[in-house]
Amino acid sequence: MITFTRRLISNNLPLKSWALVVISLGTLSPTAIAQNNQLRVRLVADIRSTDPGVNRDANTDAVVLHMVEGLVGIRENTAIGPMLAEKIATSSDGKTYDFKLREGIIFHNGEPLTAEDVVWTWKRYLNPSSQWRCLSEFDGRGVATIIGVEAIDKRTVSFKLDKPNALFLTQMARPDCGASGIYHRSSIGTDGKWKEPVGTGPFRFAEWRRGQYIELQKFEGYKSRPGLMDGLIGAKKAEVDRVRFMVIPDSAAAKAALLSNSLELVPDIAVSELGDLNGQSAVKIEKVTTAALSGLLLQTRDPLLKDVRIRQAIALGIDSQTIVRGITNALAKVNNSAVPETSPFYSAIQKTGFQTDVVKAKKLLQEAGYNGQVIKLTTNKRYHSMFDMALLTQSLAAKVGINIELEVLDWATQLDRYSKGDYQIMAFGYSARLDPSLAFEMFTGPKDMQPRKTWDNPEAIRLVEVSMQTSDLKRRQELFNALHKQLLEDVPMIALYNAIQINAISSRLNGFHGWPGETPRLWNVQFR
Repeated sequence: MITFTRRLISNNLPLKSWALVVISLGTLSPTAIAQNNQLRVRLVADIRSTDPGVNRDANTDAVVLHMVEGLVGIRENTAIGPMLAEKIATSSDGKTYDFKLREGIIFHNGEPLTAEDVVWTWKRYLNPSSQWRCLSEFDGRGVATIIGVEAIDKRTVSFKLDKPNALFLTQMARPDCGASGIYHRSSIGTDGKWKEPVGTGPFRFAEWRRGQYIELQKFEGYKSRPGLMDGLIGAKKAEVDRVRFMVIPDSAAAKAALLSNSLELVPDIAVSELGDLNGQSAVKIEKVTTAALSGLLLQTRDPLLKDVRIRQAIALGIDSQTIVRGITNALAKVNNSAVPETSPFYSAIQKTGFQTDVVKAKKLLQEAGYNGQVIKLTTNKRYHSMFDMALLTQSLAAKVGINIELEVLDWATQLDRYSKGDYQIMAFGYSARLDPSLAFEMFTGPKDMQPRKTWDNPEAIRLVEVSMQTSDLKRRQELFNALHKQLLEDVPMIALYNAIQINAISSRLNGFHGWPGETPRLWNVQFR
């Protein structure tokens, strides 16, 4: 007899209580479960939308990127390669990109992919009313402006920029941009509002029961790229008939569901749950260092924190090593740089960081006239690492006389506050940015135009822009070194570590592998 943990929606039980509710489903062998061919995956929170790159977070990206694909995508080694494009031609002046589409690709509704579909999708992305997350990278606020998108023929689409942008393809491929996924016009209703993604990915949208699950179905008409699995491109094959992303915020409940065969995969399991899973024959544990960045954001326009001496005192007064060790159980290393430790640009300069100095921190606070005023640190309990980061920061800061008060919000509210720049200090995590320019760009920029930015130092903004315009590796390293040194001086944020993703995988599964890009990939995954 195998029992399954299920959430009883009608009973309205607390999250920790429903983990203990067990419903007998009768005699059901693991083989019978596999024959059902439904892969069940834990989501720590519900998705925010299915509109690629719109009203999104990393959790949302993880689901959406199984349904839509862009012209290009990220490879396993973090380089950029063609996805829906067969080949890409760039003009000698670097201002025109021509994409030749692969032949025979169809949307989930059976319609063939054409260059006109690409033009239509991109015109929607570039329309401010779409509220696309990455519009600022292409409308003039970023390095270059897209001044034209045109279908040359049925399989060729041309993008024209006002000036060269060395990271144009990298920006297109960003997971937080929804990979600039191409979707069919039927994704939009007759009222002009978003319905659901009719994309080209290996899985298609089936059902979304808010707060419960999102279900995708295998797309029988999918045409994979040739070759081996390679990041978010390469060989993709839906080996299961259905994928159900189950919303289970509570880590203990997720662990119970995994051990009771109610889940097959728990991506990014909490460190606190790792001990109970080690040694379980029914579960495989995989640990992967990602490019995701966790740390503390400091609002430099706050009446108190606008004094750089107070920000520096906070950085010197808390021990990064103690915080990272406590959050990750010593699995992750301290990284006070925005450059991921997995990056080829992570040099000796990036390894330098904040050295704890209580005496200097107290001196800076005294010079700034700090008299114990309350500083609110915003966090949430949805992501345990952020809450633990806040607790440890509060405790360590108190030792140098910094009075931090925790403000615990639900995740959706915190994300909205982040977008508006409405906080003093915030415990936060950025999803993986695989190029250092993009890693710096995610928090560097003009606050007046993009309130979510934490660092609006004009020189820093200039250096990021230059790094995006040059492809010379030596020059880029120099720029990243300069940015790192300035970041340690200005302290608009305190980068702490690159996340270690711990995946708990049922031993009944084959083919799942984590990677530095962090986003779980459920193609090429099958039951034994």
